[in-house]
Amino acid sequence: MVHVTTKIDRADKTAIDRLGAFSAATIHEAQGRKGALDSEIKPIDRDMSFCGTAFTVVCHPRDNIMLQVAISYAQPGDVLIVSSGDQPAGQFGDVLANACVARGISALVTDGGVRDSREIRELGFPVFSKHVCIEGTVKESLGPVNQPLVFGGQIIYPGDVVKGDCDGVVVVRRDEVQFAIDASRDRDAAEAAYIERYKKGETPIQVSNLAQVLEAKGLTVDQ
Repeated sequence: MVHVTTKIDRADKTAIDRLGAFSAATIHEAQGRKGALDSEIKPIDRDMSFCGTAFTVVCHPRDNIMLQVAISYAQPGDVLIVSSGDQPAGQFGDVLANACVARGISALVTDGGVRDSREIRELGFPVFSKHVCIEGTVKESLGPVNQPLVFGGQIIYPGDVVKGDCDGVVVVRRDEVQFAIDASRDRDAAEAAYIERYKKGETPIQVSNLAQVLEAKGLTVDQ
């Protein structure tokens, strides 16, 4: 069994940067309301955001040896997707965050826990986690790096593109990035048009063409 797969197909960096210009919510809606990770996975600082290539790793609960392995093999622009059994243990802190920055890694997303959150915020390295916890971890059990995994309610393949911001995290299949870019651009343009109509005095019922729908449902108004 090979534990570490180093050769994965990545999306074009220019395409990743273009996708990253859109919010996670916009991308999620634009690509058909899919790809949203567990809403409990949030940034340790709401101003943190990222967009990069999924570099997956499975850690045993309360164990971070494979996370350290993954950091050692990840390439600049990669996002570490760390599956660790939803355990509130501090498997990642400021020392490893500095290692990530030094290697050009874009972000870390984990269903486990992190600590040294103040130092990580000051460093400016994007970290999205389910838990913040001071408890330590061991370095014992091997696991797979860059294998498909179920994470945050989604299947993530190495090389998928991942976008995170203050609202959450969304994953886009590598071969669907251009579609997601085009659809997100169209959605942003449509929403900008809605906002202009609101500013001119129209109501949500008018803008969203809800009058007939509401009438069919039997909505009554006391006027």
